[in-house]
Amino acid sequence: MDQITFLNISFLDILDIVLVAVLLFYIFRLIRGTAAINIFIGIAIIYLIWKLTQALEMELLSDILGKFLGGGFIALIIVFQQEIRKFLLMVGSTNIASKKGILKNFKFFRTEIAANNHIDEIVRFCEEMGKIKTGALIVLKRNNSLEFVKMTGDEMEIKVNKPILKSIFYKNSPLHDGAIVVENNIITATRVILPIENTIEIPAHFGLRHRAGLGITTRTDALALIVSEESGQVSYINNGAFILYEDFSELTELIKDDLNY
Repeated sequence: MDQITFLNISFLDILDIVLVAVLLFYIFRLIRGTAAINIFIGIAIIYLIWKLTQALEMELLSDILGKFLGGGFIALIIVFQQEIRKFLLMVGSTNIASKKGILKNFKFFRTEIAANNHIDEIVRFCEEMGKIKTGALIVLKRNNSLEFVKMTGDEMEIKVNKPILKSIFYKNSPLHDGAIVVENNIITATRVILPIENTIEIPAHFGLRHRAGLGITTRTDALALIVSEESGQVSYINNGAFILYEDFSELTELIKDDLNY
């Protein structure tokens, strides 16, 4: 009778699996909702097929797929340059090591963040600004540091409320131009200049505010709310994509869910 043997799994093997799972989680989080997710899935399928051909000792097909995956590394960097930049920003962010760091991203490790009540105030403000066609651009910070854009504006420390937001974006206000940055329920910067995204096609009636919203959300994991000065439409941008919603109640829930992701 053959002796039954068990897999010899060490602590390093378990750590290896956990680290790969965390890496895949962050990659998925960065590219979900974008066209890049389909490319990522395609690459994952090709990689699994390559590993299967190696296990079955199908040398010719295995060699072809191996060269394809190896030679395509530079192409992948070009395709995923925005996602790689956001990933490196996430890794380098000081917030990733704080008490709101990695464990916050796993829902079973965290409690619901009650501070998100300020989102109701922000959405109601955007709704009112839309009715009178007053432009506004609000950036909501998540994990990635926004210091590189905050330094272009005026540093603030103001609790979010509707009267404050109205005073900032009032058309004759000196703080009207540019974006504001909101961290938790605090406005931390005003008159912020955001990077402009010119590589994404958007409708002609969208202007620089929308391109700025795309710019900051493709370079970081921040969220952007834009009120159009021309149409009064309120746009919500996440991960470089315009997120559709039916009403402002749904918009509020979408933002709260994305902030707690």
